[in-house]
Amino acid sequence: MHPGAIAARAADRPAIIMAGNGHTVTFGELDARSNRLAHLLRERGVERGGRLAILVENHPRFLEVVWAAQRSGLAYTAINTHLTPDEAAYIVDDCGATVIVSSARLAPVAATLTADVVPRVHTRLMLDGAAPGWESYEDAVAASPDTPIADECEGDFVLYSSGTTGRPKGIERTLTFPPMGQGTPGATLLLRALGLDDGDVYLCPAPLYHGAPLSYSVAAQRLGATVVVMERFDAEDALAMIERYAVTHSQWVPTMFSRMLKLPDATRSTYDLSSHRAAIHAAAPCPIPVKRDMIGWWGPIVFEYYSATEGVGLTFIDSAEWLAHPGSVGRPMVGEPHILDEFGEELPPGEPGTIWFANGYEFQYHDDPEKTRAAHNEQGYATVGDIGYLDADGYLHLTDRATNMIISGGVNIYPQEAENLLVTHPAVLDVAVLGVPDADLGEVVKAVVQPVDWATAGPDLEAELIAFTRAHLAAYKCPRSVDFDPALPRLDNGKLYKRLLRDRYWPAPSA
Repeated sequence: MHPGAIAARAADRPAIIMAGNGHTVTFGELDARSNRLAHLLRERGVERGGRLAILVENHPRFLEVVWAAQRSGLAYTAINTHLTPDEAAYIVDDCGATVIVSSARLAPVAATLTADVVPRVHTRLMLDGAAPGWESYEDAVAASPDTPIADECEGDFVLYSSGTTGRPKGIERTLTFPPMGQGTPGATLLLRALGLDDGDVYLCPAPLYHGAPLSYSVAAQRLGATVVVMERFDAEDALAMIERYAVTHSQWVPTMFSRMLKLPDATRSTYDLSSHRAAIHAAAPCPIPVKRDMIGWWGPIVFEYYSATEGVGLTFIDSAEWLAHPGSVGRPMVGEPHILDEFGEELPPGEPGTIWFANGYEFQYHDDPEKTRAAHNEQGYATVGDIGYLDADGYLHLTDRATNMIISGGVNIYPQEAENLLVTHPAVLDVAVLGVPDADLGEVVKAVVQPVDWATAGPDLEAELIAFTRAHLAAYKCPRSVDFDPALPRLDNGKLYKRLLRDRYWPAPSA
């Protein structure tokens, strides 16, 4: 389905509620407004297959822009709102956008995206006011019809990787322009499996520029659910929103779980979460103690999936299965996982290697055939470079990303294991483990910790955390030193910008 189909029978139902101020957009308004923008795009010469960029914070009109692009058959790119002007310009230029929509809040970055910087862009629309060189979005769409365009069809998003290890990559699927209501089924498939239905309420606590929040919000609206959008994540506010809006379904990342669990017991018990039927999470491996504690708190409503924006495959696991297979991300719903060594040979159960999928969704990296080829092998399997293993029952377990691997004295160390342990320490709010230069071993393991209380940062806590890891892990996997940071460079989508941490310790390459 799509907003027009929901509006035809429930025009006054809220499609979007902004959590902070309660601002509401109905399905009737979402349908009409997205139609107006779709007409404007056609008037500006943007035909099916055209490209549009969205540089907008979590805003009541964000999904309106998305649906306009979706129903116009466009390839649209949502851009991380924390990027520098140079980083944003790279994505706008690389994705080939001819139209960009931004907001007054992001005008300092948007205003730099001039014709000299991104020459293909012929239309610049700004919400909530117009910077020099930009048109008022509201004025531009006001005169357009609120009925569907004549050649309405489905588009798709082209999102960029976080760029945590280098320049981000545009990930796209071939546009086939199916009729409205027949878009890419992945997120819709999962939400249906979780029992989300007409009239339910989905909580989006993460930025809409990220793949999972965007695809789940769109899928929830396809199914007739209201999407409650948090402007920014706050652990206690998230619980309050579940109670206030009788949220039935939600989507999270493990960092959010960790921060909610670190709230005082009295705070956690304040809120009525009885409406909450399903909480799904992904984006990074979840530490086993954190996941177990969440199931203990919320009950068997915690579900997990593993996938990537590329759509190489999809696994899924419920609470009962997870308790029987702790640490697993489930069995496949889309594609068949294969664990291969560096020579492309299949590995036995329990032995970690690179995770490849056969028969997943087709994708390519935008204008980068070499990267596309590197992500596929001779058998036609695809990978995003994650490391993991299959257990004896066929459940997939994640270990880490190949790009995060530490090689110390010739030994491969995956830092996720130490990170998952350290985050369970009561003094640790957030942590990153990485390799730093060492004259003898090449690199050694270091932890960078964001403490719950900055006053505790120092040699005593460093010694305590090193001893804590050595009590649970083999010594070679444990950090030899701990640095403290008041705030780790973690993206709003929960992913750690580990490259920025590495840059502190590794010398810049010589010219």
